[in-house]
Amino acid sequence: MRLLLDTHVLIWLMTGEPVAKDGVNAIADPRNTVFVSVASLWEIAIKQGRGRLTPPEDTAEAAVAAGFDILGIDPSHVRAVRDLPDHHRDPFDRILVAQARHEQLTLVTRNRRLSEYDVTILVV
Repeated sequence: MRLLLDTHVLIWLMTGEPVAKDGVNAIADPRNTVFVSVASLWEIAIKQGRGRLTPPEDTAEAAVAAGFDILGIDPSHVRAVRDLPDHHRDPFDRILVAQARHEQLTLVTRNRRLSEYDVTILVV
């Protein structure tokens, strides 16, 4: 399975917050490839800059050290955002959905509302 972590799931993993057993098992399974989007790193940096979040200083480095692959944002992802229905207005969630759809990834999230999109999700 190819997984894309929603930003909150990445934060929870980095800060030791509880994640549902199914999510932990899927993320830890060596047969699965786990991706972290640059969009999540960007969202975390914004929250850090506003003093709303204090995960490890270099989130990208921590993600790579955890064995996660970094997924960049390319023009095809941007076009995919444009074509999404307007179910949800959060721009970071929308790019994650677009990336998951375009790259055929399972989005690991607690946000059940994202299931309104045509995207595979693993609810944690």
